Amino acid sequence: MKMPMDVFINFNGNCREVVKFYAQVFGLEEPAFMTYGEAPPNSQIPVTEETKSLVMHASLTIFGTVVMFMDTTPDMQVNQGDNIVLTIRSKDLDEVQSFFNKMKNGGRVLMDLQETFYSKCYGMLIDKFGIPWQFIQDTD
Repeated sequence: MKMPMDVFINFNGNCREVVKFYAQVFGLEEPAFMTYGEAPPNSQIPVTEETKSLVMHASLTIFGTVVMFMDTTPDMQVNQGDNIVLTIRSKDLDEVQSFFNKMKNGGRVLMDLQETFYSKCYGMLIDKFGIPWQFIQDTD
């Protein structure tokens, strides 16, 4: 039995901003956010004034894939984008172009949308939060 792959991305305190941005880009409703302060007490994750408003969990379903998000606690800083690339595939050229153009706002384009040997339209960028993305027009 095949299982779907979920994606989990950690942030250094700006998780809420990231999730709101992605929800807007993909036309999704803003999800519920659970903060560390709202979570049941856990002796391994002490809640301080600094951490109680940080996001412990949020998720979006983007094209059937669950993407989960959280802020790390200050003692667990992460380097954004070092270990993940998210890929958006669509047969609809207008959709690929629209998502790419929305996502590049405030980000850095690594490869503008163009024809490649494997796609009529392909592009790569790093969004304004440091996450790498690929956009591919699927022709299958």
